[in-house]
Amino acid sequence: MNLLYDIGIYVQIVLLLYLGGSAFYLFVFALFSVFPLKTNPPVDFKKRRFAVLIPGYMEDEVIFEVVEHALQQNYPKENYDVVVIADKFQPDTIERLSRYPIILYNENFAISTKTRALNYALRALPENQYDIAVILDADNLMEKDFLAKLNDAFSYPFQAIQAHRIAKNLNTNFAVLDAVSEEINNNIFRKGHRKMGLSSALIGSAMAFRYQFFKTLMEDVEVVGGFDKELELRLLYNKHLIHYLDDAYVLDEKVQNVKVFTRQRRRWLSAQFHYFGKHFYPAITALFLNGNIDYFNKAFQYVQLPRILLLGLLVIISIISVFFNTLFLRLGWLVASFFIISALLLATPRKFYNLNTLKALTALPLGFSYMILSLLRIRGANKQFIHTKHTYNAFQIKKKDR
Repeated sequence: MNLLYDIGIYVQIVLLLYLGGSAFYLFVFALFSVFPLKTNPPVDFKKRRFAVLIPGYMEDEVIFEVVEHALQQNYPKENYDVVVIADKFQPDTIERLSRYPIILYNENFAISTKTRALNYALRALPENQYDIAVILDADNLMEKDFLAKLNDAFSYPFQAIQAHRIAKNLNTNFAVLDAVSEEINNNIFRKGHRKMGLSSALIGSAMAFRYQFFKTLMEDVEVVGGFDKELELRLLYNKHLIHYLDDAYVLDEKVQNVKVFTRQRRRWLSAQFHYFGKHFYPAITALFLNGNIDYFNKAFQYVQLPRILLLGLLVIISIISVFFNTLFLRLGWLVASFFIISALLLATPRKFYNLNTLKALTALPLGFSYMILSLLRIRGANKQFIHTKHTYNAFQIKKKDR
């Protein structure tokens, strides 16, 4: 009996170090995200040429709003092209899109992936015509000054910039939870990281690269899931800093029900575990041999559980621990819970401190349960194309909504 008790204590200590360490990690970056990112005036006034690349798969319902919005930038019209790569769109959609002053590629890929669509456009577009490539999803709406802000930011020697993606819709509990989750990510993994001198995380859209650099980077990229992670790890492995532009906004549709939420998270989890297995040991080597902290930091993130699981497990274990544990472990679990709760509170923008968010939090137990199910069905999810259909049409961006 004493042996079983001792084993239980040691298992708890290991688990506490893992879960508590993850919570503390998030808390530190959340704390730094509270401070503003200082923006300096541009060091040049060049008007760069942008290719705004919009790959879409069967996005007939939202593509017109996206294209119309993209054509309304407060930036010289001759200095940017909107490029739509339409995969499996309806013929009447293609006919209507062809009336817009855009570059349109109508394709029917045998295997539909974002990387395949982007590489097709990069090969088809004229050489030496663009300075910057901007990547959007087919539901993304850029604020009107988006390209102008990117143009200023690229007056500095960044190769890659992640912009600030915000929610297009808050019409369901899960849309609110998804919106809050993305803003927490923005603050911890983008703003907080940049405040500490590390690279921002990429999202997969609302991101920009120097054009020729991106074209070369993409040449041998062919992944089904985790496109942003593949790019991010390649950049960090080669010590390219990824900047975060906190005041350049792109609206993005948030998932509206638990089934889509689960399917999306399952895809993300599968990609996370795939890239952990592929990069963790090389990242350790790069840290000690080349001092590559950025690359190691990213690989370390893939060891961690998703926040909803981390929060749920720490709270549940802390409650149980109060009744059935030693004082040391009781305090340890309570401190770990304090770190994760504090991190989430610090990283949640004040605009979400309202009754709608409180109502949405009632869906957290359901989200936690479905995340557990996602872990059980994770095998192979990053090897199949899982499309998130977009249907929500947004209203005009307002500063008070940010």
